[in-house]
Order: sequence, then structure tokens, then C-alpha cells
Amino acid sequence: MSFRLFDLNDPQRHAATTLEGPLLILAGAGTGKTRVITVRIAYMLAQGVAPESILALTFTNKAATEMRERLAGMVDKEVAKRVTMSTFHSLCVRILRTDIEKLGYKKNFTIYDEGDQNGLIKKIITKTAAIGEKLEPNLAKSLISKAKNNGWNAPQDEKTLIGSVFARYQVELKALNAVDFDDLLLLTVKLLSEHPDVRQRWQRRYRYLMVDEFQDTNRLQLEMVGYLAKNEEGSPPNVAVVGDDDQSIYGWRGAEVSNILEFEQHFPNPTVIKLEQNYRSTNAILNTANALIKNNPRRRPKKLWSGKGEGDKIRLVQAPNDREEAEFIANEIQRRKVEEVLEFEHFAVLFRMNAQSRLLEEAFRERQIPYKIVGGKSFFDRREVKDVLAYAACALNADDDVSLLRIINTPPRGISAAVVERALDLSIRHKCSLFQGLQLPELQRTVTPKAAAAIAAFVSQMDHWETKLNEPLVDQVALFRSLIAESGYYEDLRRSCKTPDEAHKRESGVRDVIEGFGRFSENSTDGLRGYLDSMALRQEKEEDEKDKEQGSGVMLITLHASKGLEFPHCYLVGLEEGILPHDRSKVEGTLDEERRLLYVGITRAQKTLTMTYCFNRFRFGGVVPCNPSSFIKELDPALLERIDLQKMLSAPVEAPVVKSRFAAMRAAVERVK
Repeated sequence: MSFRLFDLNDPQRHAATTLEGPLLILAGAGTGKTRVITVRIAYMLAQGVAPESILALTFTNKAATEMRERLAGMVDKEVAKRVTMSTFHSLCVRILRTDIEKLGYKKNFTIYDEGDQNGLIKKIITKTAAIGEKLEPNLAKSLISKAKNNGWNAPQDEKTLIGSVFARYQVELKALNAVDFDDLLLLTVKLLSEHPDVRQRWQRRYRYLMVDEFQDTNRLQLEMVGYLAKNEEGSPPNVAVVGDDDQSIYGWRGAEVSNILEFEQHFPNPTVIKLEQNYRSTNAILNTANALIKNNPRRRPKKLWSGKGEGDKIRLVQAPNDREEAEFIANEIQRRKVEEVLEFEHFAVLFRMNAQSRLLEEAFRERQIPYKIVGGKSFFDRREVKDVLAYAACALNADDDVSLLRIINTPPRGISAAVVERALDLSIRHKCSLFQGLQLPELQRTVTPKAAAAIAAFVSQMDHWETKLNEPLVDQVALFRSLIAESGYYEDLRRSCKTPDEAHKRESGVRDVIEGFGRFSENSTDGLRGYLDSMALRQEKEEDEKDKEQGSGVMLITLHASKGLEFPHCYLVGLEEGILPHDRSKVEGTLDEERRLLYVGITRAQKTLTMTYCFNRFRFGGVVPCNPSSFIKELDPALLERIDLQKMLSAPVEAPVVKSRFAAMRAAVERVK
């Protein structure tokens, strides 16, 4: 064992060594929570707890991987592997793959991603809406998701269009033997609540539960933890949750801050431990954050502090407009890099809305300052990746309509769109899948002999691959490779590309997917179905993960995406009413969450923090006057250095300052030599 309890501070040590009964660890920003979680698991193992009986739940694959790697550095690697560290959705898939048949599904169910959901919902709206009735598919998807996360069932009366779409969506999903992301949680909770034998089996397996980022859990996740944590003996559950109510910023996504605020109601008589010593920031930064967040009425009191000293004051800069705000930041980063001998990676600019990055990007490009922006097209959204995964999904479950529609004419096979539409209509009428619809005699009688032959060849091809993939001891990786090669997909892909370079890039994407399955098979016995599950689950909360580690330069990032990250020098822009707090927050009553969002932004900074606001901003196609954010009044004036950008820019620069800047530049040049 290479973990050391004496490296922890007193509250951390208390948290790591409290193993029995409910435990709430309130871990403030930068207080070393991941370290505490992993040391706690290592300590459990040292005390003789069986690794198979420990379950640690996280929200992202990245967090689970980091925890797994840290634990492997503390205890024997083989022992570490036997501890279950998983996202909520991964655990749901594991539970459902074992027992979903009790809910009327087959075990080879398909997991629909956002694109698949949109396709199905669009199709249902088209069939359901009366003339003149309109419903945006994205809005429908979001309303259905919200309803599912609240545990609501689809309405039976179908009086409204959305109710009708929701009801049909659920019926069609089940007919296709498919589930969406929200179903993974919903069906797992249903399974655990309605089937005591399933519930007891999982309760007996996991005797020690840990949940990371507990402030981000929704109602269903709390219920799931409750079912898993309770035990037959009725003794207090060994459930430890780690979180910070002050960093609960995902209410719009269904997260319930009340889960952490009312923990005692769900798990009576817990041990509550606060981690308040911050290892990231200076006290000027932390006290600014403390002064702000204490204005939230419903929170668990805690006060961050640091051993890093007071540090520089927080600069509050008022700019005439958003263009000058962006130019000031770009100029200053360029100057500070040279004068303070820093890297561009040491700087981050944080904003409330994506639209705020445009002027910053322009200013950075003009000065040739490298930057990376969180976002961009995900690997999993690329056409060729989705095509190849659809082929694999169909080979395992030909009744998956969305995947079948994606590949039936990729490459073209002589089955026209009109024939596919007719088969779809028949499948709806006969309440069967599209694959079964293609084989109905009714369809065969209405198509040309050529189309009938093309359908027969396609059906035969899919049956062949399904049979092959299900043979015992078969090399599924080699089969997957053959399936794509023999389908004619590569040739079709090359034909559809404008340049050889694009074709090469897209073919590489296909090979990446197949090689990814090869790597997956080396470490797992779950086969192609397990790989598709892992691909679907990697999209979970992916917007939080995208591009965070890629590229180099100044980080441009939204406040939501910045959670969990840290940067030596931060610029937090747009502290104005209507932006932060956002306009919607006053209507929706979510001002507390906006305050928490600013708190998250402030606590990203390690050494220096500059916050800006403008008098005028270009919004909604014109220049709009702005008011400083009401949150500014809540900050401690003694910790702020106020700067009027207009006055600063018009004031002459003093000679000693110019000399010191030239000296810094000269020194930097000498170092490069």
C-alpha cells in the first residue's frame, strides 16, 4: 500500500477513515475531494473490505478513469481493478443487461443517442401533428426528457400534441427494443423498486457506496442510490456522498440541490464533514467567493481558506463596450506573457454565453495569440462514425429502426426512399419493426422485381451477419472489420468526399472505431454489444468534456464547462445584468444558481482574477446599454481594485513603466536565444 493518511489534513483524514453508516463530505472548491475519495477506498481495502463490494459512482467517464488510475497507484493494480468505479449510466446498463426482460424488453436492447432520438421524434411529429400544428423536435425531446427525469409516465389521454408524441415515442422505442439515456435511469429505478429479488442481489453485491458530485444528482439518481444502499438487515447504509451545494449549477438539466441540502432526510443520522482548506487559490480570491456565496439563503455554511497567502486584489474593470473589453484582454495577455514569463496556457477567459467568445476570438486572431475553445464537433457526431456504429447496431439488433434507416441506402442498394417510406407505414400499421416490415408480403406485392431482389439481398446480408456475430467463440473484431469492408461502405465514402484528403480523414475515422473495438475487446468480455454501450455512454455529459485537454493556447470556456478546472490567471467577462445573472433567471426564479455559477468561475483562478463589465454591448443585432451585475454589490470592496478602462487607456504611460517593460521584453528575447 502506498497511500499515507498523514498526508491528509484533519477533516480529510476523518472523511477517509469513516467507513460505516451514512457520510456527507462537503468538499468546497479545490479542497482535494478526489484524493479523499481514493484514499478512503484504499483505506477500506487495507481494513479488509472486499474490493468487489465497493461501488464508486461518478458523472463522467473522465472522473471514473482518473479515480481508477489514482487508486491503482495506491494499492495492488489487480485489487484496484476489482473495485467498481462507474458512471451512473454505465451501472444502469449493467443492471438492465442482466434483468431488463422483467420489464418486457429483450437483453440486446439498443441505446439511442440524441441524433437517434431526434430522428424518431421527427418521424412521430410528422405522423401525429394535425395540419397547421407545429412542434419543434428539440423542444419535444427536452420536454420528454424533463418528464422522464421527474419520473412521470407518458400520458394516456393524448389530448395535447406533446402528450401524443411522448406516448407514441415510448411505444415505438419499446417496439424497437431501444431505450434512450433517460430510460436507462428510469427503467433501472423501476426494476429495483418493483423486483425485490433484483434489488437484493445488487444490495448484497455492493456493501459500500460512494457518490461523487452529489449536488448534480437528480431525483431518479437519488432513488437509485437509496435502493442500492439499503440492506436487508435494516442497519444504517454505508453510503458516502461527496459534493458542494455551492457548486450546484445544473438545475436546468434536472439536478436537485435539495438532495445534498436534505441529505439527513434520506439517510438519517449521517456523519457530516466539511473540507474547507483550499489548495488552489489565494485568500483574496477565496474571500471574494465567500462574500458572494453567503448571499444564497439555502446553503450549508462553509468558508474556504488557503495557506497560499493573501495574493493580489481582484481587478474589476469597466469597459466602454465589448470590443474594447476583448481588445483589453488580448493586449494584456500578450503583454503579461512576455513581462511575467508565462505561457498562453496559463490564461483562461470565462463567459456566461457562447456568443461572448466571438469578439475575443477576433482580437486573439489579430494578435496571433493561440487559443482553444471548448466545443467543436465531437468525434461521435461525425457522419462516418455514426454510420459504422449503425452497421454494428443493426447486425446485433436488426429491429433498431433508426440504425437501419441510416444504413439501408448507405451505400445505395436499389431500395428507393419511396419503398422505405411504404415499409415504414406498413411497420407502423402492423406494430412491427422496419426490418420486419421489409419482409411483409404486402410490401413485396407492391414493389418492382428489382426492388424486391434488392430487399431480399439486404435482409439476407443482415441475417447472415447477425448469425455470425452470435456464434460462440467467434472473433467479433475480425467480423466487424469484414462487415464494413464487404458492405461497400469504403467505396461509397470515397465517392461522397470532395478531396482525397477528406476521404483519407473519414476512412481513418472508420478505422478508429474498429480499432477502438479491438482495444475494448482486449480488456472486456462484453463483445460488440458492450462496445456499442460504451460508445453511447461516452457521449454522456460529453459537452462538459469536449476538447478540454486538446490543443494549446489561451482557454476560452463557458462558466458551466469550467467546473472542475483551474487556471493560474483568469478573466471573467460580462458581469452585467441580463448576462450574469442571465435574463431568464429572474423569470424562472434561479438567481441562486446564477450566483453559484459566478462562484464556480471565481474559484477557478489560482493566482490572479480580473472581472469585466461593459457600458454598451452589441446584442440582438444592435448596441444595447448595460448595467453592472447586481452581484458586484455583494463582493467585498476591500478586496477589489476598480479600473476604468477608458481613463486608463487615455492616461500617459510613465517612463519607468515603459523602461521596465522593455527590460522584460529584452530579457525574454535573451532567453529565447
